[in-house]
Amino acid sequence: MRTGIVILLLVVLLAGSGYVGWVAVQRSEPVALPDPTGNHQVGRRTFEWTDTARKDPYGEGRRKLSVWLWYPVAKETTGRKVQYAPGLWSDLQLGSPASVFQGSFDTLKDPAFDRVAVAPGRFPVVVLMPGLGLSAPMYASLAEDLASHGYLVAGVTPTYSADLTVLGGQKVESKEAAKPDDLEKQGDHLAGIWAADARFAGSMVAGQLPNSVESGVGTSYVGHSFGGAAALEACRTDSRCAAAVDLDGVPYGEVVTKGVQAPILLLGADDSCITGVCGPDARGDEDRDRTLSLLKASNATSWCATVPGTSHYNFTDYGAYYLALPLRKYLPLGSAGPRHALRVQNGYVSTFLAHAIYRVPAPGAPACSS
Repeated sequence: MRTGIVILLLVVLLAGSGYVGWVAVQRSEPVALPDPTGNHQVGRRTFEWTDTARKDPYGEGRRKLSVWLWYPVAKETTGRKVQYAPGLWSDLQLGSPASVFQGSFDTLKDPAFDRVAVAPGRFPVVVLMPGLGLSAPMYASLAEDLASHGYLVAGVTPTYSADLTVLGGQKVESKEAAKPDDLEKQGDHLAGIWAADARFAGSMVAGQLPNSVESGVGTSYVGHSFGGAAALEACRTDSRCAAAVDLDGVPYGEVVTKGVQAPILLLGADDSCITGVCGPDARGDEDRDRTLSLLKASNATSWCATVPGTSHYNFTDYGAYYLALPLRKYLPLGSAGPRHALRVQNGYVSTFLAHAIYRVPAPGAPACSS
């Protein structure tokens, strides 16, 4: 019996070592972000902006933000492609031991060009807010698809709320006060701070690219998870808001009771309640009550839809990363093909913004029920 146990353990050990070796080979193979579906190529620049009008509520001095800008580029443009997560941003990759089962960012091919000229013309501004703890670079697939459709997309990483921000060549980690565990108590306050970050970033794009901003249509706000709450709240407080998109995020802030006076899109996962109907795996209906209050207080076009087979991280670039088992099962990713889920999400967002900003017809648009 002892001999049989030893042999079994050796077989398990060899099989495990073989699997880890196979994963090591697979994770070194190049993987590409989904190709943007619009008519433009895409460029990317990064900025560090200081809001001199606001003291940072979680740090010293004025509020400083890292902002990544994705923008339309002419079809004939050539140049150097960007690194997906350059320099210190590479620490966005999961740490050990989980990193063994995740593809390296060095092998992730990004189609955006590095700091090339903006395409001729004027384009609407879209501000993109990440989920709590996440950073703007982890939404490149959505940002680049929107930029290819003719938008200037400013991705904001809220300082001290993200697990990683890079400012002044230094890593800035999260603080408990800015990344609270209990959003029921602190979510409304934090949504206001993020909304101010979003409005500031939107205003700065015009100053950075004065000849490229289509100023007559206002700014749109898009966010995932808590960033979705911030997008809604930013739209509520911006009199020139053109539209707001909430990707699987529970609403927080005064927007819950005061609503939004611009078109909104609520796009949820299978287990989400933010579309007004809780999925079979939802934990409760409090999120639904918040959403129904938001919809009742809003007076413009409202779209609500669920992306089948998705979970919370399907709305991020995790759908484009190489993820081996068991990590793939551990993360909140649904049964849908991850890249397919990204394409569906991106299609919803670009179609909605075209409808909200340019009044492009959208037959069969998924109206919310309140």
